[in-house]
Amino acid sequence: MSSVDSLDSLMTQLRALADQAQGVKVPEKSPSGPDSFANTLKGMVDSVNNQQSQANTLQSDFAGGDKSVSLSQVMVASQKADLSFQTMLQVRNKLVSAYQDIMNIQA
Repeated sequence: MSSVDSLDSLMTQLRALADQAQGVKVPEKSPSGPDSFANTLKGMVDSVNNQQSQANTLQSDFAGGDKSVSLSQVMVASQKADLSFQTMLQVRNKLVSAYQDIMNIQA
C-alpha cells in the first residue's frame, strides 16, 4: 500500500470519527480489516523503520570500506530516511490534533 493510499485511508477514518462524534450514523467496519487504522499506522511506522535500517546499514558498510557502496548512495538513503521520519512526525501531529478536536466536540 502506498503512502498516499495510507494517508487517504487515515483521512477517511478520521472523517468517520468526526461524523460519529457529531452524531452522524456511520456504517460499522471490522477493526481487523486490511485497511484498519492500526494496520495503516503500523505499516507506516514499519516502512520508516525499514528505511532507517537500510540507511544505517549503508552507512556502516561505507565506513567499513565496502567499495560497492558509494557516498552518494549513503547520503540519498539517509535523506530518504530523514524525510520519511519527518513526514511520519507531521502525520502524528495531525492525528493528535484531530483527536483533540474530536474530544473538544464531545465535551
